[in-house]
This record gives sequence, C-alpha cells and structure tokens, in this order.
Amino acid sequence: MTTHLLGIRHHGPGSARAVAARLAELEPDVVLIEGPPEADQLVDLAADDDMRPPVALLAYASDDVSRAAFWPFAVFSPEWQALRYAAAAGVPVKFCDLPAAHQFALGEERTAPRTDPLAELAAAGGYDDPERWWDDFVESRRGGESPFEVIADAMTALREGDRPDDPHEQRREAYMRTVLRKTRKEGHERIAVVCGAWHVPALADPLPPASKDQAVLKGLPKRKVVCTWVPWTHGRLASVTGYGAGVRSPGWYHHLFSTSGDVTTRWLTAVAGVLREEDLPVSTAHVIEAVRLAETLAALRGRSSAGLAEVDAAARAVLCGGDDVQADLVTRRLVVGELLGEVPDHVPQAPLAADLIATARRLRLKREPQARELDLDLRTPGGLDRSRLLHRLHILGIPWGEPELSSVRNKGTFRETWTLCWEPGFEVDLVAAAVHGTTVPAAATAVVRETVAESPSLADITAAVERCLLAGLGDALPETLAALDTRAAADADVAHLMTALPPLARATRYGDVRGTDTAQLQEVADRILARVCAGLPPAVHGIDEEAAAQFCELVDDVHEATDLLGDAARDRWFAALARLSARDALPPLLAGRIVRLLHDADLLDGAEVELRLGRMLTPGIAPTDGAAYVEGFFSGGALLLVHDERMLRVVDTWLASIPPEVFTEVLPLLRRTFGAFAGPEKRAIGERAATLSGTRRAEPARAEDLDEIRAAAALPVFATLLGAAS
Repeated sequence: MTTHLLGIRHHGPGSARAVAARLAELEPDVVLIEGPPEADQLVDLAADDDMRPPVALLAYASDDVSRAAFWPFAVFSPEWQALRYAAAAGVPVKFCDLPAAHQFALGEERTAPRTDPLAELAAAGGYDDPERWWDDFVESRRGGESPFEVIADAMTALREGDRPDDPHEQRREAYMRTVLRKTRKEGHERIAVVCGAWHVPALADPLPPASKDQAVLKGLPKRKVVCTWVPWTHGRLASVTGYGAGVRSPGWYHHLFSTSGDVTTRWLTAVAGVLREEDLPVSTAHVIEAVRLAETLAALRGRSSAGLAEVDAAARAVLCGGDDVQADLVTRRLVVGELLGEVPDHVPQAPLAADLIATARRLRLKREPQARELDLDLRTPGGLDRSRLLHRLHILGIPWGEPELSSVRNKGTFRETWTLCWEPGFEVDLVAAAVHGTTVPAAATAVVRETVAESPSLADITAAVERCLLAGLGDALPETLAALDTRAAADADVAHLMTALPPLARATRYGDVRGTDTAQLQEVADRILARVCAGLPPAVHGIDEEAAAQFCELVDDVHEATDLLGDAARDRWFAALARLSARDALPPLLAGRIVRLLHDADLLDGAEVELRLGRMLTPGIAPTDGAAYVEGFFSGGALLLVHDERMLRVVDTWLASIPPEVFTEVLPLLRRTFGAFAGPEKRAIGERAATLSGTRRAEPARAEDLDEIRAAAALPVFATLLGAAS
C-alpha cells in the first residue's frame, strides 16, 4: 500500500502539468483532493463536456446564506486536472479537507497566522518576490523531473522551526489524516493525495496516532450545508481581489498551461491584438522586436525562457511605447483576464437561479464578466422585458446591470442605457434572495411588499412605488400605493412631501411606454402637491441659511416634477410660488431662486425682476443678504447677465458700492455663484461689464482687418441658411 503526496500551489500551470503527468504515471486506485467533502457527490460533473473552467464549488449554510465559501478551479489548477484525470480513468475521487459544515459552524478562529512559506523559500534562493521564485522553479517548468519530492523536502524543513500553533490548520490536517486512514482501510493499494504544499509533511508517514486526531476533531459543531458548482472568472482568481490563494496573473498562467509552443511569440501577438482592438498602431515588426527583447532579457537574467516579467517589460517598452495606460489595459485584458466559466444546466441550483438563467437565455442576455453597454428601446417587447428583469434584480440586491445616462439623445423617455457586468458573487446573492420566491418576479414582489409592511419613511415608500413601475410588479403596486397615500396623509413635514414628489412624478410617465395604468398614482401625486403648496410658506418662515439652501434644492426638484404632472399641477405650483415670492420674511437665497423660476416661466417680466433685484441690492440691505439673493437668482445660468444689460448694470452698480471692509465677507458668496458659470459665460460677462464701466469700449471692425478669403468661404453657407442661395 503506497501513498503519493503531490504538494501543489492551488493555481499554477507548472503544478497542474506536473500533477497530470504524475497521475498518469502512477495510475492510482483513488485520488484524494484538498476540498470540502460535501462536494463528493458533485465530482462526476467535472467530466461533463459542458463544464468549462474557471468554475467554483459553492458551499453555504442552508440556514444562513451569509455563511458561504467558494473553492475556485481554473483549467491550470492542479485540483481540476486531478478531477479530470480521475473522471477519464474511472478512478474514485474524494475531497479530504475539513468539512464546510464544521468550518461554517466554527467561524473564523485563526488567531496565529503563519508566515508565507514561499516567501521564506524565495528569500533563501535570493529572491525578493515569492511569486517570481515559484514561477521560475515550478510554474514555468515545461518538462523534466517531478517537483513533488523537492517540494516535500523544502516544506518539511520549513515546518521544523518553531511556529505558533494554528487551531484551524490543526483541525484541517487532522481531518485530512482521518480521511487518509479511512481510505487505506478500504483496501486501496495506490493512493494519490493532491494538497497544498504546506500540508505535505503533515500527511507523510508515519502518521500520528488516530486517537490524537480524534481528540482534535471531537465535539466540533456542525451546520447543514448545501453545495453546488457555479461559474467563476479569472479576475476573481487574482490575488488583488483579496482571494487568499489567488495568483497575480491568471491570464498568463492560462496561457502557459494551454500553449504548447512559441509561448512568448503567441503571448505578445495576443498583446498586439488587444492594442489593435483599441485602434492603437501596432505592427508585426513591433511584435518581432518585442519577442527579441523578451528573450534577450531572459538570457541576461539567466532564465531558460521568458517569464511574465520579461514579456511584460517587452510589451510595455515596444508595443505600448512606455505608456502606462496602454500597459494597464494589457494587464487587465490579458495578464489577469476576465474569462467566465460555464456549468451544465443540470447542475443542482436554487429555483430562483434556474429561473434567472432561463429568463436571461430567453431575453438573450449573456452573463459576461466584461462591462458592456446595453441600450434598450422600451417600445419593443424585448427591450421592455430586459429592462424589467434588470430592475427586478436591483430590487433583489443583484446589480447585474447599472443604469446609465443614455448615449442616444433626443429620443424621449422610451430609452434606457445599462452597463452590464456579471460577478460570480451574485450566485450567493441569488441563493440569499431565494427565500423571497422561486422566480425573479415573485421574489422581487415579495421584497417590495416586505419593505412597505415595515412602515418605512415616505421617501422609501415613494421609491418602492417607482421600483414597482420600473420592474413591472403590478401585483405589489395596489398595496404600495395604498401605503403611500396613508403615509403621505399622516406626514406633516413639508420637506418629506417635497422629497417624495419627484419620484412619483417620474413614475406617472411610465404608463406612456410601459403600458402601466398610473391614474391612481397621479391622484396621489396631486394630493401631495396640494399639501406642498399649502404648507411651503409656513415651512420656510424664519429658517436659517442652511435650511434655505436645502429648500432651494427641494423647490428645484418639485419644479421639475410639476412639468411631468401636467398643466393643472404646473399652474397650481406657479400660483404657490407667486404667493410665496410676495412674502417679506422669505430668506434671500430662496427668494432669489423663486423669482428666477417665475421669470423663466414668463410670469414676471424683466422690469419687475429688475425692480426686485434692485431692492435687494441697495445700500440699505446687508451685502451678505444681497449676495445670497444673487446666488439664488443666478444659480444655474448666466445668460441673463450676458443678454440683459439692465440686470447686469444693477449687479455691477451694487458690486461697486460694497464697502471695502465688507467686500471680503461677501466675496466667498460671489465666488460660489459666479464660479459655477462656464468659462465662455464668465468671459462674456466680464467683457459686458468692462463696457458698462467705460474701461473699454467696443470698436467697430475695420475694413483692413477683414480676411476676404475666409469670408468668401463662409458666404455660401450663410446664403443657404438664410434661404438666399440661388
């Protein structure tokens, strides 16, 4: 009876290649792999042709989905190669790590983290980078002697020193030895164990007494665990994501494992392809020179072949021209990569996950790890159904798509733009959301109903109404509207009502393109607007500057909302603003803003506005109050000062009359107002103001300054625009 211990790095092409070769040589009777034993019933699926790595085993506690863990596998993972060998050879395979049932029940108890063994070995070999050392001596190997004996000797030497005990590691290794003993008792003659290199000395003969391991494992708590396969990505294998067993360059390792010859040439050709996709000039000559540079660097550094450091340096210098942005693009697309794996449809799944997969397939939404833009036309059934699915997933806390501003302008309200990017972690979110329902619509409906039942704030109920309409959750809409009406009637805070109105106004427009009846919603919005118009004057009486700024924003939001609610709502709102503008106790900032809104709606003519502005900018009014009025009036646009000379003259006269000792106090307020204007607007205001003050007079154009050639080229265009072309 012989046991062969194959110590590996969890994701490495050299280790994977060595494991595959050694297993073919040993022809073991059984293969033990470091991993959760709960997945033993899923190992046969690794042989399925529809199972394409990177994939991961997902285990989670059935009573608490937040207790979940992944065991990822890429094609270059040694464990995956062991699984594939066992499936092809018809050899039984088992996972031998501490069960997830114990790990989830124990929680994180690792109080004595051990140092990185690779770092110690790399330091002994004169390397300051452990990953570079491992890459040189293991991962870049493409033949030669098996590395497992040398790895075992190195790890044994490392573990002989004084190291703090780690209870978590002790339990894991005790369970591994228990599985090994049990496998031997089953009569297997040749046993192959594929595990992390650090554990090899703990599994080597002679094993400690079984009673010692039983004492370590005795009384461990357990939780019921569910296990399945899920797709994974190269990006989530990267160490930068925080994955403990991650590697720096999954894409490079995939290339090393899957490429049989001309590794450097093929890689740099792929780099050139990535750059050409971005319309960057990269020629075949660039690739040839980059290959030469990489091979020369490898020779100078004493390497038998170019590694990642050499090809990265060559690509950066030759193909990217030293540009960091281009080099980062190559790292993201190739060195790390975003390959997404696939699992067969018959893999055990939660009903909600199965419904999402079926719906996405019907709607032709492919789960991809790369972010891509999706533009939807809501007038089409396909566009509307896709929009509803993405909004429903948002309600479930699964942001597969993020809404963006549409890149197609002037197309009305029937267009939505999303950025889609699938994250493997969404698989856990789907499991967690499954408690709400077995389908995406049912689960989203339940979440909305639960939100409303918890007596949330008025703004939260309004947001729930908006989500109902966006997601097409008609079953939840009646009770959500009823809760909204009840909550709005009981809420006496005008600011809350003003915050709730804009989402309702937006929601009333969904019936135009989504086929939703929003008559009841319109009634609720009208009642809220009526209460806002009645309650706004007392709400803003005697408020301080900070509250005035908040109400300015609320007034702007409600003003935009009334444009969506129809003519009757707009007339009611303007009547309320007109009454409010006549009050003397209104804060200057808010007063200026309301006068500007009335002027833009042609409800106050220029003469009246000039009169009101002049009253606020007189010596009898505190300069700070005048500056606040100016900020409220001119916030969001400077064209009035550019085109209305009377207003510009009023402001110019007021500025000139501010005493020097007060001007420094007013200056920050003025900068806040005028600093928000666009550059051309500020230049135009300055030129007009200079003309008013007499410091510079506009001079008529002189005939000698005319460029006749350029003027002649423009004349036909003007003639066409004016309809004077012959």
